[in-house]
Amino acid sequence: MSGDGKGQVGHVGGVHLRLPAERTGLTGALSAALARPGFVPMHDRGQVMVDLAVAITLGATCIRDIRLLEHQRPVFGAVASHPTVWRALKEADEQGLSRIERARVMVRRRVYELLRDRPEGFPEVEVEGVPLTGWTVIDSDGTLIPAPSEKEGAHGTYKGFLVHHVFVATCDNTGEQLAATLHPGNVSANDAEVNIDILTRAVAQLSWWRRQKILFRVDGAGFSHQLVDWIASAGGRQSPAFRWEYSVGWAFTAREQAAIEICDKQGLWQPAGGGPDGGVREKAFVADITALLGDLPGWPPHHRVIARKEPLHPRYVKDASAYEIKHEARYQTFATNHRRGQIAHLDGRHRKHARVEPKIRDQKASGIGLLPSRELNVNAAWLTATTLATTLAADLRCWFQLLALDGEMARATPKTLRYRVLHVPARLVRGQRKQRLKLPDTWPWADIIIRAFRRILALPHPA
Repeated sequence: MSGDGKGQVGHVGGVHLRLPAERTGLTGALSAALARPGFVPMHDRGQVMVDLAVAITLGATCIRDIRLLEHQRPVFGAVASHPTVWRALKEADEQGLSRIERARVMVRRRVYELLRDRPEGFPEVEVEGVPLTGWTVIDSDGTLIPAPSEKEGAHGTYKGFLVHHVFVATCDNTGEQLAATLHPGNVSANDAEVNIDILTRAVAQLSWWRRQKILFRVDGAGFSHQLVDWIASAGGRQSPAFRWEYSVGWAFTAREQAAIEICDKQGLWQPAGGGPDGGVREKAFVADITALLGDLPGWPPHHRVIARKEPLHPRYVKDASAYEIKHEARYQTFATNHRRGQIAHLDGRHRKHARVEPKIRDQKASGIGLLPSRELNVNAAWLTATTLATTLAADLRCWFQLLALDGEMARATPKTLRYRVLHVPARLVRGQRKQRLKLPDTWPWADIIIRAFRRILALPHPA
């Protein structure tokens, strides 16, 4: 084995990420957002952020991993060193981050137009095979990021670990991470101001025609009266064109237990969905218990509470309450302001909130799982770069999958995408004033990669 090979390039899928950044206008928008009067850097700051996002999507977990792209200079051109990337992140002050968010909105608007103009149209969320046509579904959740040392904002948990608290909002239609905010580790999961802030940022990322009908899904940890009121009022908007609904976890207390017992005695349960092929799930039931909870003053109009009952699975026994263990059943309750509709459908719609968890897991594998700096503002910029791991990185990955791939690869996890597409090697050949990347003819997914490349080249240049 020797290290003297020439004309070889690894991780060629980076080309498939850089090109969409150019064709969607992301690179140019970031360059304009990060430009400073009287300062002309050697490396364009927008391109630096895109390169960092490409490296993150390819598997980078720290800023130093930008060196992954250095051996691809013949393909990409000059790539910034990791000290330059550090400076670019530190230059992104509060105003810079605000400009980046506005740039994301502009680029996302263009991507949504491209998606809308496809033969299959804009992606719609399906519940038991029924599409929620015209609805944008936003899921939010919080996750703890371990801190290996006493970094700024890190606080200890009851288990003795130092952590930061990251709140994430994703769009279930496209798989994008619309917003992410970094908070000290002692911030509560049901902090109303924090939850309203993350959802406000998420809505601001949407095109105007995707803001009018929104379903917000939040688990019980993030539930608060103030959050529900904010959603029901469409964020304070007065126009009747805005119809926002919530589907949020509801506490299961003694009052709900009494309502459950009435349902058992009166036979008020209905079969629940979630079974094979979208059918009925065996031994699972749902019931509307709103009228059994007594007076519920102060809640938004059409407020409903729905309960779900199913056998207690062994994996949930350790977290089950004494009431659940006694009845050998698992109970879940959630609240919604949906005016009508079968409760089994509403239950299935709420349970789809669980899809946010694998998305957060994928994000932890794409940069947010390790905060690189001792300084909170640099970590916030890094989080933006990894949220731009949803517009710089993960968004870039989502757009690449939506615009260039189809079938199972359009829904593949980052790990699968890297293994099959992004980490492919190639040989760089020059001739006829062109550069060609020749993939191995034995690579199983070579046809998919080439077809995706051609689809990206067919995208119109930004005006």
